[in-house]
Amino acid sequence: MRVHWQQMVTVGLALALQGCLAKTALDVATTPVKVASKAADLATTSQAEADQNRGRELRRREERLGKLERQYDTQNKDCVKGYDNACEAARATYNQIQELLPTVPVEPKR
Repeated sequence: MRVHWQQMVTVGLALALQGCLAKTALDVATTPVKVASKAADLATTSQAEADQNRGRELRRREERLGKLERQYDTQNKDCVKGYDNACEAARATYNQIQELLPTVPVEPKR
């Protein structure tokens, strides 16, 4: 029996392609799982990220409260001096402070 080189090449290519086809089939089968896993990672927030976001939000509120308190002090001083517009502004600022205070945690005294 005589085997031609063309037949050997054909058999070799067929064997090599089987591995490629198997890998492609594996890739096609695992892709939905990889995509779903990545989507879940993007959709969820880790505890560290949640803590960072909470800290940022608290600092933003504390900064806003400090600004309002300084503004109120200035307006209140002007009100005592007799400026009527300052009295109205001080009352409005005081109301904003009262709304914001419950959302800012109190630091324990040491």
